[in-house]
Amino acid sequence: MAAAVTASSLLYQQTELESALLETGATGDKNELVLRYLKEADTRRLELLVPEFTEGLQWLNTEGPLSLHKDLSGKVVVLDFFTYCCINCMHLLPDLHALEQQYSDQDGLLVVGVHSAKFPNEKVLDNIKSAVLRYNITHPVVNDAEATLWQELEISCWPTLVILGPHGNLLFSLVGEGNKERLFLFTSLALKYYSDKEEITSEKIATKLYRDSLPPSTLHFPGKVTLDHSGNRLVIADTGNHRILVAQKNGQILQAIGGPKKGWKDGSFSESAFNSPQGVAMKDNIIYVADTENHLIRKIDLEAEVVSTVAGIGKQGSDNEGGAQGDQQPISSPWDLTIGPSFEGNQDCVLWIAMAGTHQIWAMLLEDGSLPKQSSLPKGTCVRFAGSGNEENRNNSYPHKAGFAQPSGLSVSSGEPWNCLFVADSESSTVRTVSLKDGAVKHLVGGERDPMNLFAFGDVDGNGINAKLQHPLGVAWDKKRNLLYIADSYNHKVKVVDPKTKICATLAGTGIAGNATDTFNEPGGLCVGHHDGLLYVADTNNHQIKVLDLETKTVSVLPVMKPEAFDVVDHPMPPRLQKTRGPQLPKSTHSILLSPLTVSPGQTLNFSLELLLPAGSELTEGAPSFWLLTAEGHEWLLQGQNTTGEIESLSAPPMISLVMPPSCPTPAATLSIGACLYYCSHDTSICLMKAVSFTQPLNVAHAAQAGPAQLQLSHTF
Repeated sequence: MAAAVTASSLLYQQTELESALLETGATGDKNELVLRYLKEADTRRLELLVPEFTEGLQWLNTEGPLSLHKDLSGKVVVLDFFTYCCINCMHLLPDLHALEQQYSDQDGLLVVGVHSAKFPNEKVLDNIKSAVLRYNITHPVVNDAEATLWQELEISCWPTLVILGPHGNLLFSLVGEGNKERLFLFTSLALKYYSDKEEITSEKIATKLYRDSLPPSTLHFPGKVTLDHSGNRLVIADTGNHRILVAQKNGQILQAIGGPKKGWKDGSFSESAFNSPQGVAMKDNIIYVADTENHLIRKIDLEAEVVSTVAGIGKQGSDNEGGAQGDQQPISSPWDLTIGPSFEGNQDCVLWIAMAGTHQIWAMLLEDGSLPKQSSLPKGTCVRFAGSGNEENRNNSYPHKAGFAQPSGLSVSSGEPWNCLFVADSESSTVRTVSLKDGAVKHLVGGERDPMNLFAFGDVDGNGINAKLQHPLGVAWDKKRNLLYIADSYNHKVKVVDPKTKICATLAGTGIAGNATDTFNEPGGLCVGHHDGLLYVADTNNHQIKVLDLETKTVSVLPVMKPEAFDVVDHPMPPRLQKTRGPQLPKSTHSILLSPLTVSPGQTLNFSLELLLPAGSELTEGAPSFWLLTAEGHEWLLQGQNTTGEIESLSAPPMISLVMPPSCPTPAATLSIGACLYYCSHDTSICLMKAVSFTQPLNVAHAAQAGPAQLQLSHTF
């Protein structure tokens, strides 16, 4: 506990140091001040020893647990205390990445992420793994689930950086984001100071990146989804692949824009680049994109096939007011978008923005217009609409006095009775409304009344403030049913709210993260298909788009595939979602004609499907692979029979049984046994859907009933 006892006095000295640094302009003078401070801190190294990492903690990106006083001895260590939901923690990652690019462990520097969870969901190692992948964290990360080291070092907020000397001795602490200059100053001089004393080692730390063990997937952490007005085209923010996909509703990719590498580049679809895009909104043939980690709003013109930048300057802004033309206006981590009316009621002329980085709701004028309590604004203006910029759960009739906490989801209901924006306010675990008439911000469900309490979360169905959510990231308004759907991300659920009664209830999901068809893993966005009664959900950590039938309440996986790997070209929905006809095999199914088989009335036919995938391939987990029996022209064969079933594994051949009717109206019939498989190739990193159909002619012999017939059907894809 030595560090906890003496840390406060050291931090007091650091405060004096930082005050002196502010008054000093010359680099040499700054260096001298820091070196003088280091010498003083080094004389107290025994008092300032940081406690060892607790035994039994879970580690990522390493070959095993690390010891602070053994493995990291001889290193200047930067401890990054973070929680993965926190937007400020995300803002810090580029600074740490730049530091790691300049200094490696062989130079004597090591960054260690200390994950200290805010939400219970964030204590689970698998969820932290997903966050490490999403944010491309390559340094060691320890899951300090009970915040032991956090308490030992008296950390008070996220993010906090603690810089240690090569003996595990406390040197500096940096609280919050925006400290890149001092981070580089303190670490570079600490490396120089201890190198001059020959106390730095160049030994390499054994790492093992979690991302290197992952199977291929078409999607990588999809964040948001939207549909065009016709309901025929689905737009997917394929966040982890840094691209936008436009697909048919059956999952066939029509256009891929950007990716797979992150960047900021305008131009043609093939040369354009994004950086972890999230929100997408569509008007006619224009898609607007919240290019989150570029701090930009991008515009995709599907007709001209050109990408341009319409808001932001390419680096994080701190402006809480706005008012400039979009391409001159700095913005901060836009997370979601929706298109709606202006104050005058002109439809689809405002791009509403959930500005997570400044905890506000912003607007960009797509046409000349005005906003509540503001004068007329020219087209292209990007301006704050609601939110003070303080991170809090504060409702207010005056929009600029209200407070949000990392708003991450938006949906609009234009016209009476609601005429508002619905906001998924993730860090307060609430859903709020913002009036499009006067800007008033009101509570809908979740959270609690104390505007400063951002820890009122849970998983409770109920009314208004009695309902509890956990870090919701998405909302979608169903204008046909007058209901609001919520991606209750950290509860791994989709919930539904009636705004009239404020009753919030679970619609789908078990509350436990999973990758089965009817479970979710941190869903991040959703949208309603008003024409077909389907809810499309970006199941982020499962790397899938799932489809919830709002009538039957059944969930299916949408097979998102490249055109050259997609066989179904005319189905409006994936096979499992056909409501009337049932599953259908694609037109390009491979057909195999079998030799005629003599059967007797009442006889049982047992078919064993020996289906082999190409080497290096495996079934896509959760995708709707199935078998199917048909008998065109001889439907009497299938009366009372089970004609379809799921194929979840090929480790044992799927078995299909058919009992011949006791009375056969014709002496001959034809049975078809089909199978449709969704699988991914590890070698080519693409996912495919392929099908095979076996045609089995049957000759009916009206003799004594024979015993069961065992038939093996084989095919290699």
